[in-house]
Amino acid sequence: MTTQTSMLHVRIDDETKVQAQQALKAMGMSVSDAVRIFLTRVVAEQAIPFDVRVPNTATLSALDEADQLIQAKKARFETVEDLLNDLKKNS
Repeated sequence: MTTQTSMLHVRIDDETKVQAQQALKAMGMSVSDAVRIFLTRVVAEQAIPFDVRVPNTATLSALDEADQLIQAKKARFETVEDLLNDLKKNS
């Protein structure tokens, strides 16, 4: 018995697509394989197979800061030592 298949079109930004292709290739899979696995799990579990949550205030703030740094093309810390000091201070 043959299974009929359908085409699925998904829109995603170019950089995410490239990064996903590279990560999946390292796992020996294609984007199509990953989407097939994802949808099969959705059907089996009748849910998205990972937690989907609304970002909290701290996460939203961090995302906003990251966007600003990217747009300004600058780093949050001047040196690795500054980064490590901040990590120690906040851990």
